[in-house]
Amino acid sequence: MESVILKTNTGSLRGEIDIPGDKSVSHRSIMFGAIAEGRTEVTNFLMGEDCLSTVSCFRKLGVSITNEGDKMIIDGRGFEGLNEPNEVLDVGNSGTTIRLLLGILAGLPFHAVLAGDESIAKRPMTRVSVPLSEMGAQIRGRKGGELTPLSIQGGEVKGIRYELPVASAQVKSSLLFAGLQASGETVLIEPAKTRDHTERMIRQFGGEIVSEGTEVRLQGGQKLKAAKVHVPGDISSAAFFLSAGAIIPGSEIVLRNVGLNPTRTGILEVLQRMGADMTILPYNNESAEPAGDITIRFSQLKGTVIEGDIIPRLIDEIPIIALLATQAEGETVIKDAEELKVKETNRIDTVVNELKKLGADIEATADGMVINGRTPLKGGNVSSHGDHRIGMMLAIGAAICTGEVSLSGAEAISVSYPAFFEHLESLIG
Repeated sequence: MESVILKTNTGSLRGEIDIPGDKSVSHRSIMFGAIAEGRTEVTNFLMGEDCLSTVSCFRKLGVSITNEGDKMIIDGRGFEGLNEPNEVLDVGNSGTTIRLLLGILAGLPFHAVLAGDESIAKRPMTRVSVPLSEMGAQIRGRKGGELTPLSIQGGEVKGIRYELPVASAQVKSSLLFAGLQASGETVLIEPAKTRDHTERMIRQFGGEIVSEGTEVRLQGGQKLKAAKVHVPGDISSAAFFLSAGAIIPGSEIVLRNVGLNPTRTGILEVLQRMGADMTILPYNNESAEPAGDITIRFSQLKGTVIEGDIIPRLIDEIPIIALLATQAEGETVIKDAEELKVKETNRIDTVVNELKKLGADIEATADGMVINGRTPLKGGNVSSHGDHRIGMMLAIGAAICTGEVSLSGAEAISVSYPAFFEHLESLIG
């Protein structure tokens, strides 16, 4: 892994940033475009490595996907128009790609093999392979279908009533893709409500789905029609600059076109609870995904407790929230976040260990962490461990460090935010 020397002790950050497209919505726009009938146009698509892995997989399934300026054009073929791939479907570093793609392949009458990088090879897949097998797919893999490479033989699938053991939008979405092709009704019950991009996109592409609280119901045998999709900016990417603006004295940052889907705005609620000086201006448009502009200014933050139903709504933002907490007065406690252990890294241990290297007062717990602020950060040698969100968190942390910070594995950031360092540089006065 490459090492880079990060900008430290930057002083105030000021300016405007157009946040790049939402990773979750970008993935799904390709998938829905492929299984719908007709030509789908997607604007503000995220050209990150994860999303390009999804594009590559669907091209191997016979879908024409082209790039015209800032648009992705997908010539949809319907489910029945997808072809058996003649090579392995390589998902790269993308857990979203492999889990959602398994749901699509479950109902198709052919064989496929899916694999990814070293990180994907460690991530648990039985959470989707078990319920998809109950629906009728045949899935094989290492450790009884727990680990990649995975092979899947799809075919006729039937609807299922299933209580998800973990609050996971990837699991829910995978089963909804299979349910669209199934005979009968699919009913999913979540332990806590997770991001609803898949449900919104089913409706946008002409499908029908009912969401009531933590229950989702879907009739099988639906045909989808092409749509125009505008991808809002990714709030998970915006979170790094929201946090930078909140903790670096003298800062004022305007973030444009940030997705404001209520199932993703946990980070905004935490910032407000901690006392951040933040203004949110929602756009008044008819898009399937709400968006708006957010202005963040430096303020004195206070510690808080983060637990329960809000966790699925900010699971990807917990690394940067941990950094926020190092600069807040008092104690911050994060609970109920066991899911962090099976992300690109064990994010609980990795966040704690890397922030400790910079001087943070932080300890891991079984399901989260405890952070004591307000703690000055110093320099050190840190690593992303191949995890894009850890890398960006450490780059923002470096901005308030007094000594030199060397980051190994900075290249991981391109997975979700290729222009991250360019945007950070633009804010440094």
